Order: sequence, then C-alpha cells, then structure tokens
Amino acid sequence: MNSKEEVLDAILSQGMLPLFFYEDAEVSLAIIRVMYNAGVRVVEYTNRGKEALSNFYYIKQIVAKEMPGMHLGIGTIKTGLEAEAFVDAGTDFIVSPIIDNEVALVADNYNKLWIPGCMTPTEIHIAQQYRAKLIKIFPANILGPAFIASIKDLFPGQLFIPTGGVEIEAGNIAEWFRSGVCAVGIGSNLISRNVLEKRLYDQLYNDTLKALELVQMSK
Repeated sequence: MNSKEEVLDAILSQGMLPLFFYEDAEVSLAIIRVMYNAGVRVVEYTNRGKEALSNFYYIKQIVAKEMPGMHLGIGTIKTGLEAEAFVDAGTDFIVSPIIDNEVALVADNYNKLWIPGCMTPTEIHIAQQYRAKLIKIFPANILGPAFIASIKDLFPGQLFIPTGGVEIEAGNIAEWFRSGVCAVGIGSNLISRNVLEKRLYDQLYNDTLKALELVQMSK
C-alpha cells in the first residue's frame, strides 16, 4: 500500500501529473502502459463517466501486477461516497476539483494523499485547515502563473500543482515552475481525444518523453 508520503514524493520527483478518462477500459489501460514505458510513475484517472469505477478497478488490478512502482489515483472526486468507492477499488490518491469535508475525511481515514482544487486564497486557506499537503490550482488556464506568483508568499511552504491549460511547450512549463509550483497537471494537451480515439500510442509515447524532459529542465 502506498502512503501519502510515497505518492507525494513520486509526484514531486516526476514534476507532472498526467490525467485523463476514456470510456473504453482496454484503451485506458493501453494509455497508462504507454506512459509507464515512457517513464511515468504517477497517473490520475478522472471520474468523468459512468464507466470510471469499473474501468479503474480493472486497470488497477493489472497495474499492480505489471507495472511496479506505478501510483494510480482517481480525480474529479466530489463526495465522500465517491471517495469510498474508489478507495475500495484500490486508488493510491484522491484528487478533487473542490474542497469537500467528507472527501477529506475519507482520505484521512485511509491515509490517502488528497489533492483538493482551489481558485482563491480563501479556498487555499480552508484546504490548509484540512492539512492538504498539495493543492491543485484549478482552472489554471483562467488563473495563470501570475496568480501563483502573487499568492505563494501568503502560504509559505505550501505545495501547488496547476491543472487545466498547461501546455507541452518549454516556455509555458518553465513559466509555471518559475511562478512557484512544484509540479504541473497535464490532461488533454498530452492525452487528447484524438490520441484516445485514433490510438496514437507512438505519438503519446514521444509527447510523454518530451513533457517529462521539459519538466525536469524547468524544475
């Protein structure tokens, strides 16, 4: 079982958190396998469709057998019931677009890293009351790196990860890290609908390598 500290260390070391959802479980597994082969060791599968729970359970069983060192978490968790269901399915960590006290409680009860989403200094303050070690800045494309740079001194030592709109482009990733983030969340700019539907696994492999390299250069 992965502890909060192990998962957090893996995210900080990787410097990015790929995230996606797809209806087809086999394609979802193939996407994770491609990223694993490119060097990814932490992935967020998002709870964005009715197939998410059954897909996650299936994928987690195979990841545990075939992909040593891989941490697979669940995102878009908004209720305690959702959190409980995915803890039962084996999630290594929980990501939310919001702050919810029941989700925080479930994560704490099971010693899972919880990454709540915040958009304002007040929300960041509330997340800190729940002892959130890592806070997701969302939607990052609306707030931008300047937001992080402006508020980071208000919350010394707090770890931030922006999600939404982070691009696989040297200037963009470098700007986020200069603003004070510890990692970046990358969704459709890495795992696009086109990649998913056309099974563009070679493209995903190469883009993942590029993203990992850019992140390590920017940290």
